[in-house]
Order: sequence, then structure tokens, then C-alpha cells
Amino acid sequence: MARRTDSGLDSPKGLRTSFVPRLGGRDRVGRFSEGFARAMGTTGFLVGMTVFVVVWIAYNTYAPPAAQFDPRTLNYTLLTLILSLQASYAAPLILLAQNRQDDRDRVQFEQDRQRAERNLADTEYLAREVVALRLAVRELASKDFIRAELRALLAELEDQRSLERDRNPEGAA
Repeated sequence: MARRTDSGLDSPKGLRTSFVPRLGGRDRVGRFSEGFARAMGTTGFLVGMTVFVVVWIAYNTYAPPAAQFDPRTLNYTLLTLILSLQASYAAPLILLAQNRQDDRDRVQFEQDRQRAERNLADTEYLAREVVALRLAVRELASKDFIRAELRALLAELEDQRSLERDRNPEGAA
């Protein structure tokens, strides 16, 4: 029979298994509390609880006294105890669910804030780029300016040709 070495004193503490099993940690309890709070807030739960209380009271009022387990004469003590117990567990579970939702909302808010900062930085960068492009476009030559410069160059070339013809009359013919 093989001996387990991972639970003895000959292995480091981190490798040993604990005596008490873990039930899933805070996340499992948190998910359970959210499910419980979500279920308690439904119409089905309210209707079911109302039917349960009405049946309880009706049975313990109209049943023969020997069959009553929570008689009216004792003001439904067991029902009061059960409802108090249910409320004492419901309140902390609902608060746990609200705390988890607050944590999620806080993380979502932080992510939204970071996204908004990035969007603002991107928008400011693009605005600066648009301004730089507008300034660069102002320095560029327009069509009219280029046409005027070309006309001036053509006129200058024609003037130079006419001067050359005047100097060399035999090359013109």
C-alpha cells in the first residue's frame, strides 16, 4: 500500500491539503446571495410566501385542536419564529448581493471614466491634427495661384523667345 506524501510533515506547507475542505470561497457565497436576493424580489416568491402563510394560518385556525401544530391561541408562535428566521437570513444575504453589485458598479464606473479620458485625449489629438492640417493647407498653393504663376512663366518664356528672335533674325526663319 502506497503512502501519501503530500499530507505529511515531509512536504512544504503550501503543498499540504487542508483538513477542512473549502466550499468555494467568497465567490460562491456571493453568487448564492445574488440568486437568493433576485429570487426574493420576484412576484412568484411573494405569491408563494403569501399562500404559505395563508395556508399555515388557515390550517392552524380551522383544524381540530389536536391536529394543530401552531395554535391560534398561542398567536402562531412557530410561524412568527419561522418568518423571523427567514428575515434574519434574508437581510444579510441581500446586503451581500448589494455590496457585490456596488463593487461591479464601481469597477464599471472606473472603466467608463478611463474610456472617457481616452476618448477625450483622442479627440484633443484629432482636433490638434485638424488645426495643423488647416494651417498646412493655407500654406499650400491654390489652383488660381498656380495658374497665375504658369501664365507668368509662359509670358516670360514668350518674352525670351521674342528677344532671341530679335537678336537672331536668321534663326527665326
